[in-house]
Amino acid sequence: MSITVTEYILLGVAAFAFSGLLTWPVRAVAIKLGAMDLPNLERKTQIEPVPYLGGVSIALTITVISFASVLYSDNTNTTFPLISYVLLPAALLGIMGLIDDLRGLPPLPRLFFQSAVGVVVAVFLSANNMVGTPLDNSTLNQVINIIWIVGICNSINFFDNLDGGAAGTVAISTLGIAAIAVMQKQELVSALAVVTAGATIGFLLWNKSPAKIYMGDAGALFLGVIVSVLTIRLNPGIQPKWNSLALLPILLAVPILDTCIAVFSRIWRGISPLTGGKDHLSHRLMRKGFTKRGTALCLWGVQASFVALALIVYKWTASLGTPVIVLAGAYWLGAFVWFWRIPSSD
Repeated sequence: MSITVTEYILLGVAAFAFSGLLTWPVRAVAIKLGAMDLPNLERKTQIEPVPYLGGVSIALTITVISFASVLYSDNTNTTFPLISYVLLPAALLGIMGLIDDLRGLPPLPRLFFQSAVGVVVAVFLSANNMVGTPLDNSTLNQVINIIWIVGICNSINFFDNLDGGAAGTVAISTLGIAAIAVMQKQELVSALAVVTAGATIGFLLWNKSPAKIYMGDAGALFLGVIVSVLTIRLNPGIQPKWNSLALLPILLAVPILDTCIAVFSRIWRGISPLTGGKDHLSHRLMRKGFTKRGTALCLWGVQASFVALALIVYKWTASLGTPVIVLAGAYWLGAFVWFWRIPSSD
């Protein structure tokens, strides 16, 4: 299988258009079902009720476009199983998220189910030699991958607290993943990353401030599986190996930063990390006087700068790799300190 530049563009455009068009009827169904995010909690930032279930359009778009492109290609015996190993677990967590959106689920059963899916996916990836930059110890490799999958799923879910915040950030991250994968000739990884970017950008037509629909847990958890597996599968192929591994958190730096800030600040204040609150990056920026739109643009810009650093590490690893990784780490820590100093509540 060989994907041309034109075909990559067509995949992205198809996902963008399908997601943008599909979100309208999904929004209508959400309103009819009464699946609305009400401004009934202190942590809510909207004034009017906003329908949930936007993640359904994202999930359907990525699934339909991916399988349609696989069936169109002449290598379905190979590509169909390879694309299924990520889409099926993503769909399972997406369904759990959908149930949570409609009925509500306690945090611990959610975490248990996420962990079970993470174990299955990590073992499958390791058993089939699908880890892009594996460690020498297979057990340690699997443990880290399980933690990574569960952690990124929760990071994307945590980060979905601002109009356009999560969708735009995932789009930027997956475009960075796609760029490296294309240069490494990892066509399945790059194709799925392009489709994911197109779907999230199409959803942004409806989700940007002021949001007409939210992705909800269904979309956030679905995207969490997709993005975590894409980064695990990504093989930058640069040496030393730690430079390749360092690219993964850099490509998802802002969602990870948001989760660390929220979780650590809650522990510091003596409350459960699983408790919701207005202590995320977006809330802190708005406490500084940013508008919702300005906050989204700021977070997108920070994420884009991290992706740019990742691309520099990849392209010029021999001369700039380690210094730029150190720079990215210092940048992340500096951002952590700056956000930490902003009050966690109004």
